[in-house]
Amino acid sequence: MKLSTLLRIADDYYVSPPFRHVYWNLDKVAKTSIKLLFHKNIEVRRYTKRDLKKLLFNQTSKQPHETIARAFAAANWLLQAQSATPDKGVSLGYFPLDGEHNGWRPSYPETTGYIITSLISFSRYLNIENFREAALEMGNWEVIIQMSSGAVQGGPVTSLDKQTPAAFNTGMVLDGWCTLYEENSDSQIINAARRAADFLVNDINHDGYFETNGHFVSEGEIKTYTCLCAWSLFRFGNLVNEVRYKNAALTVIEAAIKMQQPNGWFSHNCLGFSKAPLTHTIGYTLQAILEIGLLANRVDFIEAVRVCVDSILNKIQPNGYLPARFYSDWEPASFSSCLTGNAQIAIVCYRLYQYTSEIHYQQKADLLMSFLMELQNIESDNLGIRGAIAGSFPITGDYMSAGYPNWATKYYLDALILKDTIEQQATVNM
Repeated sequence: MKLSTLLRIADDYYVSPPFRHVYWNLDKVAKTSIKLLFHKNIEVRRYTKRDLKKLLFNQTSKQPHETIARAFAAANWLLQAQSATPDKGVSLGYFPLDGEHNGWRPSYPETTGYIITSLISFSRYLNIENFREAALEMGNWEVIIQMSSGAVQGGPVTSLDKQTPAAFNTGMVLDGWCTLYEENSDSQIINAARRAADFLVNDINHDGYFETNGHFVSEGEIKTYTCLCAWSLFRFGNLVNEVRYKNAALTVIEAAIKMQQPNGWFSHNCLGFSKAPLTHTIGYTLQAILEIGLLANRVDFIEAVRVCVDSILNKIQPNGYLPARFYSDWEPASFSSCLTGNAQIAIVCYRLYQYTSEIHYQQKADLLMSFLMELQNIESDNLGIRGAIAGSFPITGDYMSAGYPNWATKYYLDALILKDTIEQQATVNM
C-alpha cells in the first residue's frame, strides 16, 4: 500500500473525525480484540489468533481446498443458523461476544430471502432434499411476516407494529420467492411475490432509484446498490410473463449506470460511507447489472461491469487478499478485508468467465476463493464457527466485526457452487 494511501486512510479514520469518535472506535477495537483473544470458548480464541498471525506474517493455513466439502459445510452452517432461531428464519449470524442466545442473533428477513435461493441451488446441485425443505420453511415464514404494503421489513425480525419497510430487503426476499415458485408453483408464494414486486415498482422514483431505503442505513442519498432488486423484479416478470416488471428492472439498472465513473467506480454505493464503498455493496451493484445484462442481452450492461471488475482485479494481492473499501480512484480505503465482498466479486468474475471464456476472470476468482477457503474451518467443535465465513479479515475488521453474518457464508456458498460447476465442465471438455 502506498504511503499516500496509508495517510489518506489514517486521515479519514483517525484525524478528520472528532477526537471522541476516534477514541471510542479505537477503544472498541481494543476491547473486542481482548475479549476474543481471552474468550471462554477455545475455538473462538484459536481462530482469533489465527487471523492475527495470518495478518501479521501472511501465514497460510495449508487446509485442503475440497470445493464440495466446503460447500456442504457452508450450507450446513446456514441450516444451523436457522435452527438457532425460534422461528423458521435464519439468524443474522453468530457473534460470540453477544451474551444472549449463545451468540446467535435473531432472524434476519432480508438475507433469509436470498439464502432461500442459495439452498435451493445447492439442493439441486447435489440432489439433497433437506436443504430444499429448509428453504421452503424460510419462504413460508417470509410470507407470514410480510408487511401489508407488500414490503419486507428492515433490520432483524420484529413485531408487526414495529416493522418499517425497506426496498432492498423486499427485493432480496422476492428473489427467494421467485426461486421457490420455480420449484413448486405455490399460489401463496407467487401472490406474496406479486405484492412485493408491486411495492418495488411503485417505489421507483422518476429518476429510476428506489426511495424507501429504510431506517437501518444512512438516509438522505441514493443507494446505488439497491439496483440488485432489479434482478428479482426481472425474474418475476419472466415468471408471470408481464413486461412491466422487466421494464422497471431495466430502468433501475440504467439509473445505476449513471452513477458510474469512466474508471468503473460507482458513486452513492455504500451503506453509510459513500466516499469509499465496501466491496460488499460494489458486489451487489455488479451482480445486478451483470445478471440483468445477461437476461436482457444488454451488452452495454455487461461492459459496464467489466470496466469496474477490471479495476478491482488489479487490487487483489497474490495471496487473494482484497481491501474492504475503495476510494473513487481505486486506491484502498481500509486496513481490513470484507469477506462477503470477496465472495461476491468472485461470483461476478466466475460469471464473466462463463460469458467471455477469458481465463483471467476465473483465475482471479480462484485466487479470492483460495483466501476464503483458508479462513473457513470445517472441523470446529463450535457450531457457530464450523463452515462459516466471518464478516471481516481479521475478524476484528471494520465490517460486521467480531462475528459471522449469515450473508458472508451465503455468498461464499454461491461462489463455491460456481467454482465447482466451472471445474466440472472443464473436466468434461478435456
